[in-house]
Amino acid sequence: MGLSRDSVGIKSVDCGLEIKKRREDDKVIALAGNPNVGKSTVFNEMTGMNQHTGNWPGKTVANAQGYASDGEQGYVMVDIPGCYSLMAHSTEEEVARDFICFENPDAVIVVCDATCLERNLNLVLQILEANRRAVVCVNLMDEAKKKSITIRFDVLEERLGVPVIGTTARSGKGLEQIYEGLNRVLELKREMVEAEEVEAEEATEAKEATEAEEAVEAEKSVDRRFAENPAPRILIRYPEYIEAAIARLTPAVKKTAGEGVNIRWLCARLLDSNENLMEAVRKYLTPVAESEEVSSLLMEIREEWQERGISQKQVSDDMASVFIRKAEFLCRGAVVFENQTYDKKDRLLDRLFTSKATGFPIMFLILLGVFWLTITGANYPSELLSSGLFWLEDRISDLFLAAGMPVVLNDLLVHGVYRVLAWVISVMLPPMAIFFPLFTLLEDFGYLPRVAFNLDRCFKRCAACGKQALTMCMGFGCNAAGIIGCRIIDSPRERLIAMITNNFVPCNGRFPTMIAIITMFFVGSAAGAFSSVLSAAILAGVIVLGVLMTLLISKILSATVLKGVPSSFTLELPPYRKPQIGKVVVRSIFDRTLFVLGRAIAVAAPAGLIIWLMANISVGDATLLAHCSGFLDPFARVIGMDGVILLAFILGFPANA
Repeated sequence: MGLSRDSVGIKSVDCGLEIKKRREDDKVIALAGNPNVGKSTVFNEMTGMNQHTGNWPGKTVANAQGYASDGEQGYVMVDIPGCYSLMAHSTEEEVARDFICFENPDAVIVVCDATCLERNLNLVLQILEANRRAVVCVNLMDEAKKKSITIRFDVLEERLGVPVIGTTARSGKGLEQIYEGLNRVLELKREMVEAEEVEAEEATEAKEATEAEEAVEAEKSVDRRFAENPAPRILIRYPEYIEAAIARLTPAVKKTAGEGVNIRWLCARLLDSNENLMEAVRKYLTPVAESEEVSSLLMEIREEWQERGISQKQVSDDMASVFIRKAEFLCRGAVVFENQTYDKKDRLLDRLFTSKATGFPIMFLILLGVFWLTITGANYPSELLSSGLFWLEDRISDLFLAAGMPVVLNDLLVHGVYRVLAWVISVMLPPMAIFFPLFTLLEDFGYLPRVAFNLDRCFKRCAACGKQALTMCMGFGCNAAGIIGCRIIDSPRERLIAMITNNFVPCNGRFPTMIAIITMFFVGSAAGAFSSVLSAAILAGVIVLGVLMTLLISKILSATVLKGVPSSFTLELPPYRKPQIGKVVVRSIFDRTLFVLGRAIAVAAPAGLIIWLMANISVGDATLLAHCSGFLDPFARVIGMDGVILLAFILGFPANA
């Protein structure tokens, strides 16, 4: 069911996601946090799903949902994109902000990184200002322990006023306590709703009372009830001039905003005048945006500020500094660093992987090593698999003929469909089964963001965004994922360049074909270990050529049809993490290898059937295949090919989808 709230003045958030509840009383829980804090891992562990996770920022660029339960209460978990702030500057931050602030979920789980908690608390405070029904999940406690970082959860919980839970999501430790925290905040929500209903009822009775004594008694009753259920304390206190403006603005905003948004948060954001947020207010809170009373009050307040020499930039800076100082205060005494040199090893590795002198050579050597292992390791399994599958072809054919199957049908199924599938499996499966785990190990180790960092300077010289380096790295795994990942690029111009050029990066599905071509045409005469090294070097050269083509086309587009100045790029380099090899192998085989192989088989089976039919059905003195190649031959000659090659290209075209 959707979460449309037109009845209270809030339009349903257009986030491309329809919330689906299994039961009417299921609660909708938003899962928020900075990029690369293990948010998707928490989501997977709680829902039993398999969202793609990785040790680099920007893995989640759209909302995903799953179902979780503590045995009694059901929860629809919504994994929203990681963001550093609700003051949206990119598409993923807009998706996160809109869902948290305007979709009004029943509660929010804010996932933080235990190794850099102070920075993460900035987002926690922003979310708590908009929605007090939150649970803070301090993840990666295993890494914090290794780095001798101690966190006093009782102190943080007392200062924040919401449950604070320590977890290690990769092993599932502490996740059960999240359900307890959710129950606490949801119970508080129920109490507050009941208190509001009683207040409204008793206030109505007081208004309708004809005798003054009854009205006074009713008001006292309301006061007593409110005292028993006090409003949540205000975590964020702005400078006096901003607090005074919020107080003036609150009554007017409250009249038009409805019940689905935090009034204090909305008043503060209206005063901040962030353009992206104002656009969201106009979209989801139209009555507020169109209110003449609110507009006139805002104008009066800004005029008064101008008379006092307070600029809009100063207001925004003062608001931002409040969150920073509050985060510092929260961590004081609550987070203890027993070892001040805990990140020394990371800094040493970064000097090797990201320096101008060693960054690119190491990157090329790692690339060469991965391809050498892929090619060398795939040779023998591929031969073994091919021999086994083609031995099985004869047995299957004998079995079909013995069962009385017509010869034509036997040839169609065995020599047409099965033979093509055998070739596809024997060529594609071994290289993918080796490359995917190696690629995932580099991803989980934290090396891919360093590749993006090294390439940032190159993309900036091409007047493109440095984030394009991240989407290009995603393209090595899958071009479709790389194009979807382009949402993290703010500028439409730079986003379009990244999408257009992503196809120059060969995805892993093309590697088996490239390896086969290199083996047949370039290293067929070489022998021994040199053959594998040469194959790996040529494949690495093809990858480098793809990167260079990406840069060249980006430069040409930026200088011609898509002119513009490159935008700034801030990249978070995640800590180096020891990959969980067992999980990496399983995830790579089931999520990537078998998935890509399944897509290839789905295309290869009907293609094999069509090719066999065209090769065996004759029209006149030639087969359909010969007629087609003859028809295409004049067109193929224009581009330096012949009809047979062009026909093969056309028959293989569906696989490129």
